[in-house]
Amino acid sequence: MPRNAHAYLDWLRKHKFTCTFFVVSDVAEAYPSLIEEIASEGHEVACHGYRHVPLDQQSAEDFKRDTALAIEVLLKTGAKRVEGIRAPVFSMTEATQDRYPIMEALGFTYSSSVLPARNPLYGWKAFGTDARRVGTRLVEIPMSVARVGPVTVPLAGGIYFRNLPERLITRRATQYQRSGIPMSGYFHPYDIDTEQEHFMHPGIKNNRVFNALMYRNRQSVFRRLDSLVAHGFSVSTYRDHVAVCFP
Repeated sequence: MPRNAHAYLDWLRKHKFTCTFFVVSDVAEAYPSLIEEIASEGHEVACHGYRHVPLDQQSAEDFKRDTALAIEVLLKTGAKRVEGIRAPVFSMTEATQDRYPIMEALGFTYSSSVLPARNPLYGWKAFGTDARRVGTRLVEIPMSVARVGPVTVPLAGGIYFRNLPERLITRRATQYQRSGIPMSGYFHPYDIDTEQEHFMHPGIKNNRVFNALMYRNRQSVFRRLDSLVAHGFSVSTYRDHVAVCFP
């Protein structure tokens, strides 16, 4: 974990970018100095749950308790303030939107927890692709998606960013750029871990093809990111995006 996190930090430092780290709080407990380092370099530390439990796998009361604990841990381990939350596995759907008032009551100003497309795991297509207020102050920033053949996917995220054709990603990113809409992306620590042992990932129904894609092109992430930077793209935090677009 620390090695992979430092690789991201090195890349961000090279380009003088800051970004948002959505941190699972049991990871923060295991590596408190890492969280302090991330925050000290000007990056945003946001909440990704206490133990990465999807919203539909815990009651609203359990979610409230665990999220309050997650915030407490992040503040103790170096976060200056915790303004954002991402539900594990983008598990905010129509069925779990009763969590929004809880998020707002806990002090969050934004969530980025919706995948606005059909998905084998979680998806909320009807939410739409535009960021909007879902409470008095709370803003939901859905993941950026694009149509690729018969499916709609978060092309700037993890496995999709690594495996989709690079020209396609650049073309779609340019469309976002021209529209003036920021493109949301995400990466996990394992997305750049070329030495991770191979195992069948849970939650993919023993699909060997998809499991193979989980490991493919991990060595290409920084090269692909450098290519986007060369095309004029930059990286910033969700917090800054909300401050500008939803003052």
